[in-house]
Amino acid sequence: MVDFAEKSFLGLSGTGFHKVAYTEWGSGPRTIVCVHGLTRNGRDFDVLARDLAESLDARVVCPDVVGRGKSGWLRNPDLYGYPQYLADMAALIARLDVETVEWVGTSMGGLIGMLLAAQADSPVTKLVINDVGPFIPQAALQRIGDYVGKDPIFEDVASVEGYFREVYAGFGRLTDEQWRHLGEHGYRTRDDGRLGLAYDPGIAKAFTSAAITDVDLWPVWSMIRCPTMVIRGAESDLLEPETVKRMQETGPRAKAVEVPDAAHAPALMDPSQVALVRGFLADA
Repeated sequence: MVDFAEKSFLGLSGTGFHKVAYTEWGSGPRTIVCVHGLTRNGRDFDVLARDLAESLDARVVCPDVVGRGKSGWLRNPDLYGYPQYLADMAALIARLDVETVEWVGTSMGGLIGMLLAAQADSPVTKLVINDVGPFIPQAALQRIGDYVGKDPIFEDVASVEGYFREVYAGFGRLTDEQWRHLGEHGYRTRDDGRLGLAYDPGIAKAFTSAAITDVDLWPVWSMIRCPTMVIRGAESDLLEPETVKRMQETGPRAKAVEVPDAAHAPALMDPSQVALVRGFLADA
């Protein structure tokens, strides 16, 4: 059984250093980086990471993007955004001391992977994008903006789990054990001893500082050259079928798969979903 280790390094923003925590599974010759969605953390990938570390003889690294999980919070919430996230992930790759990585990204993590893969001399050699693409409609962003940054208070972990079952229903049909896992790793202990969500409410600044509009990253998509697979939740409002079709026809001409009984975004915990990722990364 592959075990994991909790590690960290220091990232740098315009207001100083901050801790970036990550969980590392296995020690194989290839390195896979798994990056979570906007309000989530690296422990979402425990099931997938353990499987990939064992089946592919890989080193699987799952960071908590700054402001989430066990990573630090930025002193200036205006700095939460993709320039900072890309800089931190570049520092992570340097910390891992590898020339190349394979990337699995859910939602925000998929956008980070796209932006990295589009750069000249990118270390990203394979890319799995989970329920996100180069075009994101305004309505889906507005839906996310309605809950991100809220800071509800909970009396116990069971209450956190219940909140997640409602807010993250789009993850699909998870078992009770899987919901419990998300709850156990999805809270922080507040100064008053009660529980809050495991992220800085300041990450919502990007949603409140300007009007929410469609996101169009097709020019970025056209610059990606590595083999790419896109996963779509069949009921997703964030990744539209028309976007997937264009992703298959342009840029890296992504392989596309659709996950039934899920919206935004498939949790990648179900054995069939894990097998999708494993099979794509296993192909030469």
